[in-house]
Amino acid sequence: MSSPTQPIQPLREEDLDPDPYRQFAAWFAGAVAAGVHEPEAMTLATASRDGAPSARMVLLRGHGPDGFVFFSNYESRKAGELDANPRAALVLHWAALGRQIRIEGAVARTSEAESDAYFASRHRGSQLSAWASAQSRPIPSRAALEAEVEAIAARHADGPVPRPPNWGGYRLTPAQFEFWQHADNRLHDRFRYLPDAPAWRIIRLAP
Repeated sequence: MSSPTQPIQPLREEDLDPDPYRQFAAWFAGAVAAGVHEPEAMTLATASRDGAPSARMVLLRGHGPDGFVFFSNYESRKAGELDANPRAALVLHWAALGRQIRIEGAVARTSEAESDAYFASRHRGSQLSAWASAQSRPIPSRAALEAEVEAIAARHADGPVPRPPNWGGYRLTPAQFEFWQHADNRLHDRFRYLPDAPAWRIIRLAP
């Protein structure tokens, strides 16, 4: 991993919020304030029913005590894996700040109302692309994909673009968090949060 652009102080347990959701919000706000490019970009790792892993970048579209939300085509490879094995891992890495967050947990689809609301907030071009793309499936050419977008745009020329029935959100409910901060000589600071009702237990990990 690359080193941060500015020196940072060691991370101590007493610096951490006892609530990992608040700790996440603080670090995420810090990344936004620092001008990190696309701070919401994160790796989503899933696995098939027999445990074969795959990973890709997606965008975090909501976070809080109810979980971490992202959106996708429900007929994509990731969707098929989440249907078969509804657990996943997320990683957000902000190299300029020397920080990384890992989150693991169970995943379920968001409500149709939540998916409708987010889809309606998207740029029209992104809405059309959601209809045109049979995500993860072979297509004959770029031209065929663009022609499909044009056909859908013509179909909805006089009104809003509705959400495709095969497109919507997922929410990951964390079972554990890990907060990682860069330190010199690779003696990085790592802390894991594990549920310990009614709160969370914080454990320091070796780098």
